[in-house]
Amino acid sequence: MPRPRTRKAPAERAAEIVTAATALAREQGLSALTLRAVAERAGITSGLVAHYQPSMDDLVARVYTDLVEEEVRDVERVVEAAADPARRLGALIDTLMDGARDELTVVWVEGWAMARRSDALAEAVRAQMQRWQTLVEGIVAEGCRTGAFSTTEPGEVAWELIGMIDGLNAQSLARGTDTTRFAHRTARAAEALVGAASGTIPVARS
Repeated sequence: MPRPRTRKAPAERAAEIVTAATALAREQGLSALTLRAVAERAGITSGLVAHYQPSMDDLVARVYTDLVEEEVRDVERVVEAAADPARRLGALIDTLMDGARDELTVVWVEGWAMARRSDALAEAVRAQMQRWQTLVEGIVAEGCRTGAFSTTEPGEVAWELIGMIDGLNAQSLARGTDTTRFAHRTARAAEALVGAASGTIPVARS
């Protein structure tokens, strides 16, 4: 006898679809999120996915936001454990360039590219970029208040630091090389940008 099909509550089914899409994006990137692929990962029909997620653009934006917010929270925990602004900046560089976040680098790179064709994703990308800006700018501004840093433009410096780290990670991913070897150089460049004494931003990798 065929097994009876269990009808799930709408909220449970919708959450199941988002979970499947998130796992797929983590493994294969945002571009893998097609109606058919998400349905296969969730073990349901494409029609059921379309019923609960009528806009794939909205689903992609939701998945992007969930993945990046998880990364931001993880990095915040690492940074907050450091004792002072210089060490916090070093911890930020270390954890973002340790080679363990390649799947998130793919999500970021594809998010930037795909956002040109999706208003929902563009809004999500801008919101998450602002979250990173706020995190890094807060570290730099605190360093300025304590006298560890001397820049008068913490916001602009934060943007430059994020761009430097993102660029190196994206380049390393494309080249198939190891980003960790650039951590020491990035820390020395960060010292110049924030106006810190040479050698005061520590990183674990040299």
